[in-house]
Amino acid sequence: MSAPEEPQAPAFTVHLNGSGGDLKGWVVVDTLVDGLAMGGTRMTAGVTEDEVAGLARDMTDKFTLAGLRIGGAKAGIVADGGDRHETFRTFGRTVKPLLHGGIHLGIDMGVTPADRAVFFDEAGYDPRYRPGASDMPIDWRTYYEPLIDVTGHGVGTAAVTAWEAGRHTGPARVVIQGFGAVGRSVAQFLEERGHIVVGVADIDGTISADRLPVAELLPATDVFGRIDRSLLPDRVTVSTEPDAWLDLDADLLILAAQRHALTAENTHRLRAGLVVEGANLASSAAAKEKVAASGGVLVPGVIANIGGAASAALAVTRVVPFDLEAGARKAWVFDWVGERVRQNTRDLLDIAQGRAGDPLPELLDARRGERR
Repeated sequence: MSAPEEPQAPAFTVHLNGSGGDLKGWVVVDTLVDGLAMGGTRMTAGVTEDEVAGLARDMTDKFTLAGLRIGGAKAGIVADGGDRHETFRTFGRTVKPLLHGGIHLGIDMGVTPADRAVFFDEAGYDPRYRPGASDMPIDWRTYYEPLIDVTGHGVGTAAVTAWEAGRHTGPARVVIQGFGAVGRSVAQFLEERGHIVVGVADIDGTISADRLPVAELLPATDVFGRIDRSLLPDRVTVSTEPDAWLDLDADLLILAAQRHALTAENTHRLRAGLVVEGANLASSAAAKEKVAASGGVLVPGVIANIGGAASAALAVTRVVPFDLEAGARKAWVFDWVGERVRQNTRDLLDIAQGRAGDPLPELLDARRGERR
């Protein structure tokens, strides 16, 4: 097999200074395929150009691994505490040429579907219509909103595939770091398949028990993943110690929150032998090396965390069979995502058994060859 390709510089980066309003941010287009690229929009106080570039590269890798003919991109907005509606109106005006030029921008951390509706409207952008492609017969909201749990479905599929590949026969004890839409969906997915959630972490700390009742945690959690401690069931332990989720006795850790939650400085505390990234760039490169050196297994987000991105890309590239009725169309997307995640997880683990070091570059190189 040929040597893995060296990472290339992004295709281009746009610095956002705001059209008709104050705005600071970036759009990084890592690659273009058939003139198209896509990725989410992140808004946090500390987002940086380097972070956005790394996320855009992740999008390229996700689409390469999934075999989708679209490039990777990402947008980042520095949150300043100002009027949210005006921020996204300004963002829509500013990125209008990109949206209409084949760069589809969706949602990511800190950005909601309602925010997306604002900047789509301000830009006069409708993903149903694109030059050179057939029109979507349904609007974006009708297509995308029923797929809210598809990312969690993919992350859960990666976790179960890797757990079973390790020849485990009993249920896994699971810790979920981050209880937003993805974390909640993964918790339900794994519990329904007999696994035991023993810990959940949100921005305020870590909640644990011998078996956490997921169904009781869900109504106590807000849209951003913050759990109301006053609504917790009895017999749970609450800790505010930093990264207390690392210290829990668990087999499987799902990272479903911030960038670089797992680092070289805290990996020594990790007790779980299997880590699955349910968030973008959830582990640093040094942390991944330490997990591998300790004999652990880590499934990266570019394999596990593809559901939302892939389902959007399937629509933008018009792969989805839109003639199916709504329930069948949703099932088709979930099955498509699950099969890609399952196959890539198995292939990654197979490569890892036959070599030292990170197996991901070899898998990416193989998928690039398949896509040519």
